[in-house]
Amino acid sequence: MNKVNILLSSYNGERYIKEMIDSLLAQENVEIDLLVRDDGSTDNTPKILDEYQSKDQLTWYQGKNLKPAHSFMQLVKDSHDADYYAFADEDDYWKPEKVSTGVEAIKPYDDIPALYFSRTQLTDENLNPIPGPIINPKLTFGESLVYEFIPGCTMVFNKKLRDIINLYTPSYIPMHDVWIYSVALAVGAKIVFDPNSYILYRQHSSNTIGQGQGEMHEWKRRYHRFVYSEHSRYRRAQEIWNGYNQMMCNENKDILKKFIDAKQSIVKRCKLIQDSRLEPSEKSVWRLFKIATLLNIY
Repeated sequence: MNKVNILLSSYNGERYIKEMIDSLLAQENVEIDLLVRDDGSTDNTPKILDEYQSKDQLTWYQGKNLKPAHSFMQLVKDSHDADYYAFADEDDYWKPEKVSTGVEAIKPYDDIPALYFSRTQLTDENLNPIPGPIINPKLTFGESLVYEFIPGCTMVFNKKLRDIINLYTPSYIPMHDVWIYSVALAVGAKIVFDPNSYILYRQHSSNTIGQGQGEMHEWKRRYHRFVYSEHSRYRRAQEIWNGYNQMMCNENKDILKKFIDAKQSIVKRCKLIQDSRLEPSEKSVWRLFKIATLLNIY
């Protein structure tokens, strides 16, 4: 049976974390090793984690408040020896076959870095399904530089990719899942996308994703992320170059170099937005990226 190290970052999650952990421990056909990093909770989350740890059902530790992206990246550094790895949020609910489905999808590619992810089923706070955006990604490196869509809570990746991620510590990352997905594509990892969902992705007043609130809200959310992104795509591209350019194929190097160099002039930016290798599956994202690039705020 394959061993999967599940990496969970918690912060004041007392309301839902027990239900979530129970769903993790109920995963079928895999050996679960649950590692929790608490990001400085001030509620009863540590007490709840102690209860599970006393039964040898998980290992947990508390660190300073790093916020989600860096907390999850620290978990990758602290991860245990395992065959596969997966991220977990504290407020979702996993179907019993979730992890094993991801493992089986990438098991044929154990000799190379590999990553699996799937769609999510958005729910309200009581786990009743609600409508949400449907992703149909192209799974290209160029798209990953433009379109930040991947749900980290659905990801399963192998040890080879874990080791590559730990080769370089970026000073800037937007979110851990966006970073790992773009690095995986940059270095030529095998990517498997599953259009099915095995996770109930809870939306509630305390979480920060804010999806599932209608098409207009989703457009406003994407617009806000582009306009107030603090050049997040450019900065992420620089970090990928700094950490992994020697592991990239020539085409990916060319894409990344053009992406970075476009900051230098409007002429280069005009050429960049005509490069079809960057075009994402979501047309609204492509339009917003073109605007942000011309304004030099991408």
